[in-house]
Order: sequence, then structure tokens, then C-alpha cells
Amino acid sequence: MAGGGGAERARAGGLLPPARRQPRRRESRERLSVCSKLCYAVGGAPYQITGCALGFFLQIYLLDVAQLDPFSASIILFVGRAWDAVTDPMVGFFISKTSWTRFGRLMPWIIFSTPFAVISYFLIWFVPDISRGQVMWYLVFYCVFQTLVTCFHVPYSALTMFISREQSERDSATAYRMTVEVLGTVLGTAIQGQIVGKAVTPCIENALFIDKANSSVAMEELNMTHDTGSLTDTRNAYMIAAGVIGGLYILCAVVLSVGVREKRESSELRSDEPVSFFRGLKLVMNHGAYIKLIAGFLFTSLAFMLLEGNFALFCTYTLGFRNEFQNILLAIMLSATLTIPLWQWFLTRFGKKMAVYVGISSAIPFLIMVAVLDSNLIVTYIVAVAAGISVAAAFLLPWSMLPDVIDDFKLQHPDSHGHEAIFFSFYVFFTKFTSGVSLGISTLSLDFAGYQTRGCSQPSDVNFTLKMLVSAVPVGLILLGLLLFKLYPIDEEKRRKNKKALQDLREESNSSSESDNTELASIV
Repeated sequence: MAGGGGAERARAGGLLPPARRQPRRRESRERLSVCSKLCYAVGGAPYQITGCALGFFLQIYLLDVAQLDPFSASIILFVGRAWDAVTDPMVGFFISKTSWTRFGRLMPWIIFSTPFAVISYFLIWFVPDISRGQVMWYLVFYCVFQTLVTCFHVPYSALTMFISREQSERDSATAYRMTVEVLGTVLGTAIQGQIVGKAVTPCIENALFIDKANSSVAMEELNMTHDTGSLTDTRNAYMIAAGVIGGLYILCAVVLSVGVREKRESSELRSDEPVSFFRGLKLVMNHGAYIKLIAGFLFTSLAFMLLEGNFALFCTYTLGFRNEFQNILLAIMLSATLTIPLWQWFLTRFGKKMAVYVGISSAIPFLIMVAVLDSNLIVTYIVAVAAGISVAAAFLLPWSMLPDVIDDFKLQHPDSHGHEAIFFSFYVFFTKFTSGVSLGISTLSLDFAGYQTRGCSQPSDVNFTLKMLVSAVPVGLILLGLLLFKLYPIDEEKRRKNKKALQDLREESNSSSESDNTELASIV
């Protein structure tokens, strides 16, 4: 019998050679195809596409299309972003308690959240025909969407650990994912901007320039001239853009669910006892390098979020480029996309701390230039491209430096495992929460400055406030963040030492494991 002969050959060859041959066969079976990596990468696009559309356009939509007052808009933006921050650890906790199904443990969250997320996203860009309750409408659906997109993105991020047992395959799939996510930011900006930019939003002349005695008559005439009765075309454009983005969201979810198989055995490699969440959180928050890294990126990220949230208003009113702002935003994101490989090369050549100083500070002179010089379209595009170069550095560097902090933590706490998710999730938590605070405060400051909803122009105080929000305040935050980075202790020399120390620990662990296997074989 063939089976008997094979068994005798195995006995003759000893126990160890077959054990060595078996992992090779398993490794070849678990190698991910390019198609699987692409399907996995496509799943990262919905979060970036919707995030860019909301980040660049929601504020101007609430003010000039939904016609909410700035105070109400600030409440919606702050509560929505703050709630988005809170949902990340909440969803992560519930996912950890989820049982495995025939679709996996993570994939059901992705599949079942998608249709409801698309519906709630569409309703964010719909103006309800109600005289009261508009603020509650946008607040509810904004928070609902943030919850549902978190139910998609948190399990998708964790899916990296369940697509293969091979670290090299996971790293390769992550590289595909980052490429698609960066393209997603461009796609979201392009779809929303180009569709909305085709519609001419009617505006109302500033009432301050109208003679007060005839203000009601003059305003009525201006409404007839500039408004032509409704904002129907603009509102339809926003809904069309929401429909297109919603369709892409569903398409990406289908590609991900069909093309990627979640492997349960990949989650059963670790035999360590599960670590208490709060004990792990305490250890992480007491790690000095992590706190200093978060503090530095918190201020620099806040600077770029202020620029993102207010740039459309700044281009429309302060610079007077009402029909060009969507193209300027697209220039920012295209510049960011094209320069990410440059920063990847730079940080490997000169170090990550140097990349932080050079990359993020490079936006400062251009931000000052756009606020000081007179309105000029060419200068604005130059500033947009320069800002995109810094945006690329700000996008890439946190995710490149967090693993170094985790390696440093592992060396200091070699017996404590399983804290990687805490490092990443709480960085996202702090970033999202501060972005909500920044958008709320910036919109509220426009209210104090006298922002006029749907005005063809704005008072000088509003233009000055917008200049501060996209120039002076971001520059100050960037400088503060760079000063805090001076305290960050992991430079290139320490990073190399940590890497060598971890490699020594792994080799020691592997040699110990091999000696145990040899002893077991000799006993058998």
C-alpha cells in the first residue's frame, strides 16, 4: 500500500525531517495571490473616500446649502467627530466578544453595516423639508454614519491579522492597502468636488452694504436676482455625489467580502493568556515614548485638520475663488498622493525624526504666503501643492513611527503581550476627538465674527478669522508640535538598537523552542 510505504519511509527518516517539510507545504498554501491582496486593499477605500468628502465639504454644506447658523453647524461637527472618536474603542470591545460564524468573526460586521452606512451617508447630504428639527436631523445621521463606518473600518483594520499566518504576506497586503487608501482620498475629493463644483450655488449680497432704510426691499430684490428662488441644483448635486460615493462604498464592500477569506486558524497562534484591557491601557499610557509621540502628532494633525475643514470657505470668500475651490482641493490631494513615495524614501535615507521636521515644517512658509499676499490664483495653486507635500508626510509618518514605539514597549515589558491594538486605537481616538474640538471651535469663531449664511461676500472680520484658521493658527500648532518632537526619545540610533535587541530575543526564543522539539523527538 502506498500509505504503508510512506509511513515506513517517515520512520526511517526520523521524526524531525517531516516536521520541517510540513511547514513548507503550509507556507506555499498560505501565500496570498495578487488578486486577494487587491481585494483586501479595495476594502480600505470607503473609509478614506467618505472621510475626505465630509472633511472638506460638510462645513460649507451645512452653512451655505442646508442654511444652518454657524453655532448649530459647530455643534454638529463637534459632537459628530467626538462621537466618532468614542465609537472606535467601543466597537473594538464588542468585536472582541463576537463569536465565530461561517463567514468569520470580522466579516459579518463589514457586510451587515454596509447598507445602513450608505443610507445614513446619503441622508447627511439631504436637506429635509422641515422648518424645525434640521439640526437634530444632521446630528443624528452624522453620528449614525460615524458609528456604522467604524463598524466597517475597525474590523477591516483587524482583518490584517486574519488573512494569512505569514508576516511577509501581511506586510505585502498592507502595502497594497496603503496605496489604495491614498488613492481613495483623491477619489473622494475629486468626485465630491467636481460634481458639486458644476452647480452654481446662489448667494445673497451682504446686507451691510445696503441702505438700512430700504433694507427689506433691497434684500427682496437681491434674493430675486441672485437666488432665483431655490438651491435645488446645488442640493441635487450634493445628493448625486453622495449616491456615487455610496455606490462605490457598496462595490468595495462586495469586492472585499468576495475576494478575501478570513482564516480562523490565524488567530489561534498565540497561546498567551488574554490581558486585561484596563491593565494594558495603564501600561501603554505610562510609556513615555508613546505619550510624547501622540503629543507631537496631536498638534501637527490638528493644524492640517483646521486647514482641511476651513479651506473651502477660505477659497470661496477670502480669496474669491468660488468656482475654483474644488480644483484647488484636488491639487492638494494629488500632490499628497504623488509625494508619499518621496517621503518613504526620505525617512529610510535620513531618519523618521528628520522627515518629521522637514516634511511638516515645509508647509509653514506657504501658509504664511497665502495669508499675506493678495488674492492670486497661481499662488494659491502653488500653496495647495506645497500643502499637499506636507499632508503626505503627516499622513505617512504616524503609522511609520508607531511600530517603533511598540518595539520599544516590548523591550521594556517583555512579558506583556497583546497591546498593539491599544496603541493604534487610542492614537486614532485622540486624533478624532481633537479634530472635533477644532472644527467646533473654528465654526463657532466664524459665528462670533458675523458669518452670513449664503452671502456672496463676508464681513472683514470673517475674512480675517478664516485667514487665522488656515494660516496663523496652523503655523502655531505645527511649531508647537515640532517642539514637542524634540522630547521624542526614539531616534535612528535607538531604533536600530531596539531592532537588534528584539531580533536577539526572537532568536533566543526560537532556539529554545527548537531545543524543546529536539528533546521531545528524542523521547519519542
